[in-house]
Amino acid sequence: MKEIDIQAMTPAHLPQVAELSVATEQVKFVGTMEEILVNIDDTVHPHVIMDSDTVVGFFLIDTQYGHKYDFARSESLGLRAFFIDHRHQGKGYAKRAVRALKAFLVSAYPDFDQIYLTVNCKNPSARHCYVQGGFTDTHELYLGGAAGPQHIMHMTL
Repeated sequence: MKEIDIQAMTPAHLPQVAELSVATEQVKFVGTMEEILVNIDDTVHPHVIMDSDTVVGFFLIDTQYGHKYDFARSESLGLRAFFIDHRHQGKGYAKRAVRALKAFLVSAYPDFDQIYLTVNCKNPSARHCYVQGGFTDTHELYLGGAAGPQHIMHMTL
């Protein structure tokens, strides 16, 4: 199985990123690309998950996450809008990307020592993927999500 590559998104990725989407039943958990891209600013950084020259997935790293959510330590990153394009799901990309995330973040964000995420309680397969990739469930719930309660998870970098 080929290794995936995580990269900071560049303008060259935009044509492929614009075509990314999730299955209809997953939109409530992730949102649409249009909804996700409006969150990008100087503190929320877009990243792509690559298989050779093909963008297969996407996520945001929020460098102010720990200042926005009281469950996260102030010096923590946040993983947001992580998904694999619907055409590439079921091929192990999510599992490989989550496993590769720690090494990427340690290199790309050396001033941070933890990353947090929330995953909807109605999305057990995503929670399982994050656990397999090294995240720990805090056994607390975030109740501010639009699609219902979410598990709070974190990983030490």
